[in-house]
Amino acid sequence: MRKIILTIAISLTTSLFSQNKDATILTIDGEKISVSEFKRVYEKNLEVIDSQDAKDVTNNLELYINFKLKVKEAYEMKFDTLPSYKKEIDTYKNQLSAPYLQDTTFIDQLVKDAYFRTKNEVNAKHILIRTPKEALPKDTLIAYTKILKLRDRILNGENFETISTQFSEDKSAQNDPRTGRKGNAGNLGYFSAFRMVYPFEVAAYSTKEGQITMPFRTKYGYHILKVIDFKESDGEIEAAHILIRDTSVSGKIKIDSIYAKLQNKEKFEDLAIRYSGDSGSKNKGGKLGRFGSGKMIKPFSDAAFGLENVNDFSEPFQTNFGWHIVKLLKKHPVKSFEEMKKDLKKKVMNSSRMKLSSKAIVNQLKKEYTIVVSENAKMILDRKDIRTIPSDSLQGSMITINEKNITQEEFVSYIINRRDLPVFSLFETFKNNQIINYYKENLIHTEPEYASILKEYQEGLLLFELMQEKIWTKSSKDTLGLKEYFKSNLVAYNKEDFKNNKGQVINDYQKFLENNWIATLRNKYKVTIRKRQLKKLIKYYKAK
Repeated sequence: MRKIILTIAISLTTSLFSQNKDATILTIDGEKISVSEFKRVYEKNLEVIDSQDAKDVTNNLELYINFKLKVKEAYEMKFDTLPSYKKEIDTYKNQLSAPYLQDTTFIDQLVKDAYFRTKNEVNAKHILIRTPKEALPKDTLIAYTKILKLRDRILNGENFETISTQFSEDKSAQNDPRTGRKGNAGNLGYFSAFRMVYPFEVAAYSTKEGQITMPFRTKYGYHILKVIDFKESDGEIEAAHILIRDTSVSGKIKIDSIYAKLQNKEKFEDLAIRYSGDSGSKNKGGKLGRFGSGKMIKPFSDAAFGLENVNDFSEPFQTNFGWHIVKLLKKHPVKSFEEMKKDLKKKVMNSSRMKLSSKAIVNQLKKEYTIVVSENAKMILDRKDIRTIPSDSLQGSMITINEKNITQEEFVSYIINRRDLPVFSLFETFKNNQIINYYKENLIHTEPEYASILKEYQEGLLLFELMQEKIWTKSSKDTLGLKEYFKSNLVAYNKEDFKNNKGQVINDYQKFLENNWIATLRNKYKVTIRKRQLKKLIKYYKAK
């Protein structure tokens, strides 16, 4: 019922933010409503009206007046101050403003980049020097200097893999003397879009073969990266495997015996169920599902993608998990851009790279707005007790965006439960958030379509709350009034009993209550129709 009423309300309402200063067709208690405002609502209604009588301009104007009277009453009764109303409007505002906070050109380019990086894989190796989660400037400088020195050593002739094994803080690069496991020496194998964190992906695809990047930062720390080569992607595959976890001589003997059984035409699925040590896949005949290169560890990926034909299986090979035999079940080549565009856009929108779109919007707004940061007010960032400073000492204006002042208190309130980043980093995030908030708050003045839709939803929601109280709840709970109405209108129900007509009686009683209520509102608020403008409008639609 609520959705139905909101839909009806939205189809009736109009924006109060219309910028057309044309003639007034009616006034309700001093509130002027222009011809263009009513005309827009009327034409919207025409799309769902069938009969000629229902299309009558005068009748529609009367219905519109009734609607506006109800909305006015809702404001008079402070329904717009209800917590439930405020919460729902805030949620709707966030949904409605979302498209305005996206740089569509930028997003389109991200989608094109994602396709190129899906169709083409890069083979790279890297070295990582980690930074603390709450890194101070001195921490980042230490990490940056350390990795820069490692880069210089490689450029001066030292082996990349040797340096990675010794100094990289990516555990996968290091040898483990306790288990005898060999690290990957920084070799990542081939990977494509969405396989790595976005800054790493960008660095890999922006570097030429054989070159080593300057240090760049991700959430893990500082990296240097060397590109080995690029190749066209093999797409994704579906595969199954048999795993023997025992890496001793007996494990090798066992995997070789299984391989011999496969060569003697025994079924791969049956052998996986009987012998595989991978509990997640053995009961499915060893099936691993669909994956691309880079999703699995390099030796496994190399073996799986090295199989040419469906149903081919590999010779036994070893990884850190044990001995494997892998079988190719199906190939999924990379589709065309048009086929993948929708799915890629969804991935882009749900990925961390969408922050770049927001960043692009913020950067544009910074050029448009007058933004002033008070260096004196900003000095509180240096205080260790910043989160416990009394609020009456935090009333200084910290940031000004055009005419709006943001106080120190607002910033401290923002960081009070945020301890994942240093205060100076949180300040930059806070400032950018305030710029976005200012933009969202002013959309009703800068985007007429947004203002119109928001106003429609606000009025529709108010109407729902008002109708709930004035009509629907009253008609269902006022049993005495309902029965009195039934007795007064027995002729309309062929003198049948109340029980057999209850549904129809409730419906009719609601109309009765609403008509009486409208009459009261018409007496309460002064309504003036400018007949000359109404005649012109009628004449206009007759001519059409």
